[in-house]
Amino acid sequence: MEGESSSCERFKLYDQLELHEFQDRFVVKSVEFPDRGFSINRGDGNIEPLDCDTGFGDATKVSTIYGVVGTIRLVAGVYMLVITSRKEVGNFLGFPVFQVTSMKFLPCDEALKLSTSQEKKDEAYFLSLLKTVVTTPGLYYSYQTDITLNLQRRCKFAEGWTAKPLWKQADPRFVWNKNLLVELIELKAIALGVFPCYLRISDIDTSYSQSQVLAVQLKLKESLVQLTLISRRCTRRLGTRMWRRGANLEGDTANFIETEQLVEHGGLKASLLQIRGSIPLLWEQIVDLSYKPQLKILNDEKSSKVVERHFFDLSQRYGEIIAVDLTDKHGEEGQLSAAFAAEMQKLPNVRYVPFDFHHTCGTAKFENLQLLYDQISEDFENQGYLLIDPEGNILQEQKGVIRSNCIDCLDRTNVTQCFLAQKSLTNQLQRIGLLTSAECITSFSEDYTKFRTLWAEQGDEISLEYAGTHALKGDLVRYGKQTFSGVIKDGMSAITRYYLNNFHDGVRQDAIDLICGRYSINKHGPSPFQLNGFESLSYLPVASALVVGGLTITSLTLQQAGRNAQQFMSSVLWAGVTAGVMAVVKANGKQFCSRPRLCGLR
Repeated sequence: MEGESSSCERFKLYDQLELHEFQDRFVVKSVEFPDRGFSINRGDGNIEPLDCDTGFGDATKVSTIYGVVGTIRLVAGVYMLVITSRKEVGNFLGFPVFQVTSMKFLPCDEALKLSTSQEKKDEAYFLSLLKTVVTTPGLYYSYQTDITLNLQRRCKFAEGWTAKPLWKQADPRFVWNKNLLVELIELKAIALGVFPCYLRISDIDTSYSQSQVLAVQLKLKESLVQLTLISRRCTRRLGTRMWRRGANLEGDTANFIETEQLVEHGGLKASLLQIRGSIPLLWEQIVDLSYKPQLKILNDEKSSKVVERHFFDLSQRYGEIIAVDLTDKHGEEGQLSAAFAAEMQKLPNVRYVPFDFHHTCGTAKFENLQLLYDQISEDFENQGYLLIDPEGNILQEQKGVIRSNCIDCLDRTNVTQCFLAQKSLTNQLQRIGLLTSAECITSFSEDYTKFRTLWAEQGDEISLEYAGTHALKGDLVRYGKQTFSGVIKDGMSAITRYYLNNFHDGVRQDAIDLICGRYSINKHGPSPFQLNGFESLSYLPVASALVVGGLTITSLTLQQAGRNAQQFMSSVLWAGVTAGVMAVVKANGKQFCSRPRLCGLR
């Protein structure tokens, strides 16, 4: 026991740190224990644990930071990412949880002075990618507990597990900065895991409060209940909406998220898990300036193996799997759905349930999800949920999970998961004894509204990370119907998604690939940013300037076309030029879009 205690103390995460800046190094030390910390050389990025006898003189600047996220080596320098501000957003199983509100990279790049011109250009571009990284939304962490593990998995660990450092406890699928922590872990320096989790906390209690993260307090029949949503994004196939679709050859899918709904009352804890993820086939949808790019299924002989690997991994982790497919059953979506269905027939141990969400529910018939529930209710209820008594004894385990998907695994998926979560919440509250067998959560209008808002806010944040906008169909989750303001909001989000997908997400994808370690910098290899040919004309300004300029000149000449034949011929000429430019832009749409330059699609 003594060794276990010392191990905990050794790997303690300090919730407040001091950053001392010197001419030749940065020093990070605990405020509580000033002799504990590490230094990083500003010249070569080498990290050394603090020596009690080490003296560096007077620092040029001292500031407070709240965690070290990790380090990354670029072409010529090392950069350390630190948390400069945070916000406590609630608790998970009694431990405080914080949201990262700002981060900063500290440069250790003195060697850049001796670099070549091309290396300096590459370093500058990589640095621009790091600036994108510091604005990453939805990063949460705790100093005292691991929030990457769902309650059921946590209960399965042997005694002594909590004595390990958090980075050893964590589920590596959900550690956003695991690539950044490598050097700090190797050197046993203070390291802080930051996890891409979307935490939504609702305390059903006595008073009401609301913040950006949504914390609401109510009464449910005079009893106190805490309802928590936490969604964990997998890092194995991280990316943006159009540049990370489908699966890779290992069976990892884009936008894979594990969502846990946790209910706590009087020491009892009930947990429901649901998962979402892109259709686990090899497919892509490359942006080309069109509103809905062509969806292409890659007919690879490895597709069956990819699907098999994906569902084998899920079965090992979660038990029985019900795959609910919410895609349209016509058009290109229908072809993808049909290919998915064909592969699922080869997996006898996984139940596949097709449900055309748009055809059945339209834009406002949220209640029609009952038709889906009628198909899966028996299996869903048999899967159950985890239930733990106040002494920590497991009264019931969740034996399986619903895996939902649409095309993006955002809007339709969130509506469906909310509906299933509502059904499970009613069952849990009945089992706990807060509701009778004849009552359900929908009977309590105020509480049900807060529950739906909880899910809507969570859907927005998940969508912001993957698509860059709030979720569509949010009104169906919040109100059970579409509103006029919701239609306007969805329209604006759709336009924003189009802009981001075509003219911004290529850069964002590069930033993600760099930070998660999918792209490894080779200092002695060719520069990934040396473009040639027509591709160097990428992005919106060139395309829009050509088209808008042509239309403007055509319009001006048309206004004077009635004066003489020469003006008329000039108008015809400029109209032809504009039409030609538009044809060129359309034919080469992919070249005008922001494309990732570091990694391929798979």
